[in-house]
Parts: sequence; C-alpha cells; structure tokens
Amino acid sequence: MPKRILIVGAGPGGLAAALLLARSGCEIHVFEKQNRVGGRTSVFEEDGFRFDLGPTFFHYPRVLEEIFTAAGEDLHQEVDLMPVDPFYRLVFGSGGELRATSDVATMERMIASLAPQDAGSLRRWLGDNRLKLAQFRPCLENPFLSWKDILHPQVMKLLPLLKPWRSLDDDLKRYFKDPRIRLAFSFQSKYLGMSPFQCPSLFSILSFLEYEYGVFHPRGGCGAVTESVARVAERQGVKIHLGEAVESIQFEGRTARGLTTNRQEYKADAIIVNADFAQAMTKLIPDRLRRKWTDRKIAKKRFSCSTFMMYLGLEGEQPSIPHHNIYISKKYEDNLNEIEHKHVLSEDPSFYLQNATVTDPSLAPEGKSTLYTLIPVTHCHSNVDWESEKARYRSLAFRQLEKLGLYGVEERIVFERILTPTQWEQDYDIYRGATFSLAHNLGQLLHRRPRNRFEDLDGLYLVGGGTHPGCGLPVIFESSRITSKLVLADLMVDPNWNTAPIRTPQKPQVVETLS
Repeated sequence: MPKRILIVGAGPGGLAAALLLARSGCEIHVFEKQNRVGGRTSVFEEDGFRFDLGPTFFHYPRVLEEIFTAAGEDLHQEVDLMPVDPFYRLVFGSGGELRATSDVATMERMIASLAPQDAGSLRRWLGDNRLKLAQFRPCLENPFLSWKDILHPQVMKLLPLLKPWRSLDDDLKRYFKDPRIRLAFSFQSKYLGMSPFQCPSLFSILSFLEYEYGVFHPRGGCGAVTESVARVAERQGVKIHLGEAVESIQFEGRTARGLTTNRQEYKADAIIVNADFAQAMTKLIPDRLRRKWTDRKIAKKRFSCSTFMMYLGLEGEQPSIPHHNIYISKKYEDNLNEIEHKHVLSEDPSFYLQNATVTDPSLAPEGKSTLYTLIPVTHCHSNVDWESEKARYRSLAFRQLEKLGLYGVEERIVFERILTPTQWEQDYDIYRGATFSLAHNLGQLLHRRPRNRFEDLDGLYLVGGGTHPGCGLPVIFESSRITSKLVLADLMVDPNWNTAPIRTPQKPQVVETLS
C-alpha cells in the first residue's frame, strides 16, 4: 500500500511538496479552506479583472524548474514567464529616481546620474554576491535540524563570507555611499517583511538574484504559477480538497496520525503543515503537546510586518507607469521604526505599486486596467484600530499615488477591494496578520526557525515561509524539496525523481528606454 500523506494548505510550498511526493508513489491529499489554490499566492477575479492576492514578483525560476523536471514535467509548458526589464522604477522621497535593469552598463549610468562616486562599485558588488550565492546555496538546500548542523565544516567556513552579524545596510556601505543607492539594493528585505537596517547581510542575495537571473511576470499573475503546480500535481494523482478546512490534527501519544476537517476524519502516515505556522500551531495542535513552540513561546517571537492592500480596477490605462513601482519615503528608516517597533501608522509611508496590465493586458477588460497597491504596516497591534483607520488610510494611499504621477485615480475606479492586517488575520488565518510570517532575524533562522521535520512532535512536517529556509517564492519552493526528502527518508520511500537538465529562460532584455 502506498504511504498516505496529508498536507494542510494549498500554498506554493504545499503544492510543490505534493507534486514531488506523488511522483514518488505516495497517496497525497491536500486540504484547503479557501475555494481556490495558492494561499497568499493565489489570484481572485471580479468584474473581468484578475489580481494577485499577494506576491507579484517572480524571480529565480531555477528551483521550480528543477521541481517540475523531477516530476517529469516542463515548467515552461505550463507557465508563460514574461521578462520585465527594467525590473522596477524606484522613486525616492529624498529626490531622484532609478529604473533598475539587468543591463550592467545601463545600470551603472543610472547610478551615476544619482551618485557618480558609486557607479564603479556595481560590478564588484555583483561579483561578491555571485560568490556568496554559490557558497550559500548548500545552506538553502539542506535542512537544519539541530544546532550541530551549524558546526558542519561546510557551514563554518561560510561565516567570514556571509558575515551574518552585519546588517544588510552596513554591508552595502562597503560598496555604495549614497543612501538612495543602498536602498535600491536593500529594499528587497521587505520581501521578508524586514528592515535592511536589521536584516542580516546574507540576504543581499535577494537583490542579486534579480540582477543575475532577471525578474519575470507569469502571464495571468503569480497565482498562475501555483495554479500550474496544482494542475500538474493532480495529473500525478494528487487529490486537492478545496473548501475543506482542517479543524484539528489527531495524535497517538506524540505522533501525528491523522486530521479532522469540517467534513470527515482522515488517517495518515505523515502530515505536512503548509498553513501559517503560528496560526496552525495555536489552532490545530493542543498546547499541552508542544514544548518548544507553546502558545506562550510563540507569542514572544518576533513577527514580520503586515500590509495594507488596495486592489483597483480602473477605467482607462496608464501606459506611462511601469509594471513595478516603489516609492521610498524620505524618512525611510523612521518609517520602518514606526512599523517594527512603535507599531503606529506612518503619515508618509513607503509603498509598492503594480501596473500589471502594461505588460499583461489579459488581466483587465479591454480599455481598462488594474492597480495593486501595497503599503507595509505594523502587524495587528493594540495601537492601531483598523475599523476606524481603514477609510483614513485609503485616502492617504491615494495621496501617495500622486508621488508616482498617478492623479485622479478615485474617479476612474470601477472595482475596489481593500485588505487590512485584521482581515489578513481573520479571513486568511495569518497570525497577527503578519503576512511574511516569523521575522528573519538571526535568532529565527536556520535551526532556530521551526524545522522542516517539526521538532516538537513525530510524524509532523512543515513547509512554507514559516520554516527553513524562509519567505519568498524561490525559497518556499526550496522548502518543499527539503521537506519532501525528509518525509520520504523517514517513510523509507525512494524518490522517483527525474534528473534531466533543466531549461532556464534567457536573461531578459531591456524593453523600454532608460533615461
């Protein structure tokens, strides 16, 4: 009889794990509370408009390519990855703007227009981070199940190179003097829900991945990627139960043996949790069974920021606004301090704007367009009452859009949806509405993050942003591979994975004029 593995949540990590485990001959059931796959990486459609719920950047496709190849599939037969270059337009509240591109010579000219003394450091930064990624990849691709794994010679020799005790911003000071240029290479720490002034320097590889491998827009949105993983997984025999919420995980002693949903009970040889880690622990597993991750200990952990979201369907288009846009507040460090420590709302918040229909017109009816606005804010905290703040922050968001050259947006709205941290917590079961899960500080990385083979209980595994290696789509897909290997080894099942060479898309070419 094939081993039966139950997966809680149909997010990208859970779906990719389902695909790999099914390929290895296991019976896989995935349970998803929502009526669509993807979790935070899903799409929703209203009135002919299609929006990504969460992530909108897709980069470093290599990991997912390898997962598809392992399953005997071709990612590029399932998803159309459209290169976006320049990657994004950065507008600085302190003055100036920059359009980041993979063309090194052009990028040097862009940097020189803002900070002539910094342009000559770009190639050195790229070379150093190319080495850093090559050296650090084994850490990203292997589990850290004990403090002893840190003492492995392969890991110890990385410490002088990675300098984990140094912040990302401090590391960038070795290359760039102008704070705007440093922010251009460090705002990506917000992909982890962290500040570049606190985030460990090893995460400079996030920015490097964009310059080395490009930025892509999956046609139909990032949610089209998780839809494709689900589609291929079902072809491999995976059963996906939509609209079926897991209510509890069942144990015999300290071993997970099954789960109960809103429909029935299921027995299992192993269970993988792909739901938000902290929320799943506090809702699905009795506190008495947990030792390291009790409710009290979870409450004391550091959590990422949350986001205030506006999804807008508009009459007309805005062809002069690039696909990805980031406004960086003049007082960016103060802005981050308000989010992470003071837990108050900023009056000049930094924000991200996606104008996806400039690349992918299929996301809106003809003659219309979509705007996706994300403002990083504190996770749920008693300092902020979103019931009373929601309307005020909506008005503030429209004023902020004007700083990117977007005026009169409200008058053109034909569809609107807003999500606050409270709604992230209540509607999407995210602990404190912290959309990037546990923070990625040194005390919550590697073996000190919840482990892929969950250390508190037997037969229970984790996948997704709440476990090792962390947040971000490429990293989450890597977690699925790590966890799948552990599950198969523990169940004594041989992986039946192909190892054929993968096809990596060519680095994108510059498709708009830079000036």
